[in-house]
Amino acid sequence: MQLRYSFRLYPNGPQRSALARAFGCARVVYNDALRARETARAAGGAFPRTGDLSKLLITEAKKSDERAWLGDVSAVVLQQSLRDLDTAYRNFFDGLKGKRPRMGAPRFKSRKDSRQAVRFTANARWKITVGGDLSLPKIGDVRVTWSRSLPSVPSTVTVVKDAAGRYFASFVVETEPDETLPETDDVVGIDLGLTHFAILSDGTKIESPRFLRRAEKKLKREQRRLSRKAKGSNNRAKARIKVARAHAQVADARREFHHQLSTKIIRENQAVAVEDLAVKGLARTRLARSVHDAGWSAFVTMLEYKAARYGRTFHRIGRFEPTSQVCCVCGVKDGPKPLHIRFWECQECGAVLDRDINAAVNVAKAAGLAVSACRAQVRPVRVPAQRDEAGTHRDGQPTVVGIPGLGRGAEVKRAGARSWRAGAGSAGCRPGGRAPGGVRV
Repeated sequence: MQLRYSFRLYPNGPQRSALARAFGCARVVYNDALRARETARAAGGAFPRTGDLSKLLITEAKKSDERAWLGDVSAVVLQQSLRDLDTAYRNFFDGLKGKRPRMGAPRFKSRKDSRQAVRFTANARWKITVGGDLSLPKIGDVRVTWSRSLPSVPSTVTVVKDAAGRYFASFVVETEPDETLPETDDVVGIDLGLTHFAILSDGTKIESPRFLRRAEKKLKREQRRLSRKAKGSNNRAKARIKVARAHAQVADARREFHHQLSTKIIRENQAVAVEDLAVKGLARTRLARSVHDAGWSAFVTMLEYKAARYGRTFHRIGRFEPTSQVCCVCGVKDGPKPLHIRFWECQECGAVLDRDINAAVNVAKAAGLAVSACRAQVRPVRVPAQRDEAGTHRDGQPTVVGIPGLGRGAEVKRAGARSWRAGAGSAGCRPGGRAPGGVRV
């Protein structure tokens, strides 16, 4: 399995300038190649190949006066930019053929994009120095904060600059299959929500942190300050970075929460089942902000790849499974219910069910996991006895029987008296004494 590890970079002034040149040159080559291919397509000509574009837009362009500054950066960065364009076209055509979800055609890049990136391969001869710095060609040794060790030697490194002005080094490495966790007998179904972020089939409810809601006051304040700055001024650029940093703090906190929770669930359970939610559809409703704040898709993606990495089983059930309408005790479908109903009583078995926990148990059952319904924390209710079941039973027959000529009260009184005397006599008690349970007879 291929995994991506990101580490924070701290380039100095000259290194930031060199990285800005690398970002700009890679963007120009990408746009030139896209323009050449779109021009050929509009003219009905042959689609230019990557090798021809590399020779025309990189090798020959460096010799011209207009593109001579392309020689200031590593040639590997420019070649990888052409490969990125090939990947964008391939994904676009695969989406049209139905091989993957549809995506738009490649578009021109802007220098105002919130994310800039360049990639160095092994041919660029980048390396990690003895002192722990990242040595990049024509940029220098950049200081890195290593939060963990890499499991293997990476082949490529991507330098990314985000909207908040932070730099990151992203490594793609191959992991070995020896990271499988010890097997366990626990399985879990997960129902995702807004009030509670996740409800597990064992009754555990995890509160939703609501990172965006808690940071709304600060975000509004910074956004108002940004709107007051004159366009094109340095103060507006500074205010824009402050807004981007505030959003980055929210995104980082949410990602950390997802990582910790997904790792905990994968470590404690052998199999995990979740429901395939229609996030795009929910994002068009009045709950759009809360849905985006929860980040369900990112959390489910983490569960999926961590299950594959650590030898766990991951199940994703259909979104049209009626998990909230079926009683997890008797399996009877009781029909849809409004969202404000959090507890409901099954009309068949009389069990009082927690809506969310019941749905989590049904998610696990729909995935084929052996989850006991008693883990749903149902609360049985008292059901009145039927007419033919009332009274004390003796010799397999009900004591309350129909006696001709006697009223209902008399037959109950006499039958109860005979039953009590028989029970007291068999227990060795005399009238006026006490039965073994402490009841006076």
